[in-house]
Amino acid sequence: MIFRIDDIGASTKQFEQYGKWKIGNFWFLKTIWPFKKWGPYGELIAKEWERVLEVFEQKNIKPIVAITACWVEKDNTLTPFSQKFPEEAKFLKQALFDGKVEIANHGLTHCVVGEHLPKFSGSNRKFHREFWPELPQEIHDEHILKSQEILENYFGEQITIFVPPGNVWSYKTYLALQKTNIKKVVSAKYMADSQEPMQGIEFVDDKDRFFCFHDKELKEKGIGWLKNKLN
Repeated sequence: MIFRIDDIGASTKQFEQYGKWKIGNFWFLKTIWPFKKWGPYGELIAKEWERVLEVFEQKNIKPIVAITACWVEKDNTLTPFSQKFPEEAKFLKQALFDGKVEIANHGLTHCVVGEHLPKFSGSNRKFHREFWPELPQEIHDEHILKSQEILENYFGEQITIFVPPGNVWSYKTYLALQKTNIKKVVSAKYMADSQEPMQGIEFVDDKDRFFCFHDKELKEKGIGWLKNKLN
C-alpha cells in the first residue's frame, strides 16, 4: 500500500468553499459546521509533520507528499511554498534528505487564478482544478514548468511524480509534462480529453494499492485518525 498526502501548500484549503446541502451553499454558512463540506482549514505546521512522520516511520512507510508550488493570494499574486510556509518547507526538505518522504508536484496553483475566491452563493469547486482541457496550452506549459522549477530548486532534487489537482488533467498537460523530469502521473483518472497512450511517462491509477488523503483530515481529525487508518 502506498500512502499519499495531497494539498500541501495549496490555497484551495482556504478558498474552495461549498456546503453539504443547498441551504449551506450561502455566504458564511459554507465555512462553518455542520454546513461546510470543504474549506477553510489550516496548513500543517512543522510540529504536526513531526508527529505524522513518526507514525509513518513506526509502520516503515515512506509517504508521497504532494505539494502545490505556490499559494494564490486574494489579489491573484503567487507566493512560493517555501516563502509562505518556511518552517514547514524546511522540515519537509530535511525529511526528503533523510529519506522519510517523496515529494510530488501537485500543480502551481491548484486553481484557476482569478476565479479561486469563494462565491457569495454556490460552490467554486470547479475553479479549484488547475488543468482543465479548455485552458490554453500556454497556461498548462507555464504552470507545469514553473511548478517544477520552484519545487526542484527548493528541494534540490528532480521531481518525477505529478499528482493533478482534483484528478483533472488533459492532453495539453501531458505535452507540458514532456518538457520536465516527470516520469509518472498518479491520478484516479486518465486525461479528461484523450485516451492516447503517453510516451516516456507512466500513468499510475491511484485507485489501485494507494491510500490517498488530504492534509485536511490531519488538521481536522488529528493524528489519532491516521493511526486508526494505518492499523
